[in-house]
Amino acid sequence: MYDTLGLTIWVKPFCLHEGEVEAERYGEATRRGRFNNRGDFMNAKFFDVKKEKQDAIINAALKVFAENGYKKASTDVIVQTAGISKGLLFHYFISKQGLYEFVFDYSVKYMTLELTQSVHKDEQDFFEVQMMIEQAKTRVMRNYPYMQQFLSTVRFEEHPDALRAIGDLKDAMGNVYNGIYRQTDNTKFQDFVEVNRVIQMISWMSEGFIRDRFHEPEQDLDAMNEEFDKYLLMLKKHLYKNQTETAD
Repeated sequence: MYDTLGLTIWVKPFCLHEGEVEAERYGEATRRGRFNNRGDFMNAKFFDVKKEKQDAIINAALKVFAENGYKKASTDVIVQTAGISKGLLFHYFISKQGLYEFVFDYSVKYMTLELTQSVHKDEQDFFEVQMMIEQAKTRVMRNYPYMQQFLSTVRFEEHPDALRAIGDLKDAMGNVYNGIYRQTDNTKFQDFVEVNRVIQMISWMSEGFIRDRFHEPEQDLDAMNEEFDKYLLMLKKHLYKNQTETAD
């Protein structure tokens, strides 16, 4: 059990997943190169800070932006949640927009890396792929509980500063998911099924499921993952052709 931003999370003992190991390397190397190219919004010395403090700042920003949107997000609340001074926050990030730009880029990179490491490229069953996607989300939540919610809110962000921070990457995660779904064999679905609608329905289910569980005082991420898998298996049973039809 550990506590993140006031949210108590129960997890079973586990070894670092390959994606998480790669993410560690990404934190020390790829991120540094990426953000130095966009150094107008942050101070590269942020990467010299201990990872625990980096994550405290990132998690605080993710939480406050996810819960309030860009306009209503308060940097006072972010620094209070992160346990740092406001001067230190703006020492690392030039502005609120700079912080938003950083956590958006970081989230896209981190989530994309986890998905590409988690989803087997040779798996063609739609629902098996979807379970891998949900497992990737769960692994991300171990380190960054609010990252999924933040990425969901980005799609609906309208504030000019936030849109400038996002730039032409607003659909970045959508493109990643589309690439993953292209590997699935959709001939297993019954003829009446529109796969794009199934994908949208599961996305709504996943977002609502995560949001609802955040109202509970304690979270067992493994149990959450197992429970959501049951919903996916139920959909699979009703939306797939029966085995004899598939064989024909």
